[in-house]
Amino acid sequence: MIKKQDKNEARRKRHMRIRARLAGTQERPRLCVYRSNKHIYAQIIDDVNGATLVAASTLEDDAKVEKTWDRDAAKAVGELIAARAKKKGIDAVVFDRGGYIYHGRVAAVADAAREAGLNF
Repeated sequence: MIKKQDKNEARRKRHMRIRARLAGTQERPRLCVYRSNKHIYAQIIDDVNGATLVAASTLEDDAKVEKTWDRDAAKAVGELIAARAKKKGIDAVVFDRGGYIYHGRVAAVADAAREAGLNF
């Protein structure tokens, strides 16, 4: 009998494989992206200290988006996280796509953060 695998469980497994070789340090923290059906979230994490340095999502009023689930909203989150990172003095990050394909909203967050001045 073949056991059907949950889509989110498969994503978690991919994320754990990625995280096995990817870590954020104080000099170069990890930019982690989480994508749900309605919202998109981004965090900059220092894995050495286990602390979230900066966070942004479409739930915030600062994102200023009408629809929270499209590429425009993802771009707004990417710009917002980059601006907050710059304010904290973070210039370079390691990008963690969270087990998602680098496509669509995940790529939009990354591209907007790059354009706003983050190096990765």
